Amino acid sequence: MAKSDYFGLPYLVSVILAIIPVTAWVLGFLTRFSEGKIIAGIIRLIGLGFILWIVDLILMIVSKHILRLLPC
Repeated sequence: MAKSDYFGLPYLVSVILAIIPVTAWVLGFLTRFSEGKIIAGIIRLIGLGFILWIVDLILMIVSKHILRLLPC
């Protein structure tokens, strides 16, 4: 089974978690924070929550990865 962006969880589990807005926001924050991208994590948590949730959901289904808003 293919791995995806939420801590290496199986793809289907990650898509299910990405569908639920609260878990998508929290897991997006934790994923970015665990990568050392503190600013990107804070933006995910308090910033563009709804917009990033929709984009993350689409990208998770299509490419198995969440949006990297601030790649560096």
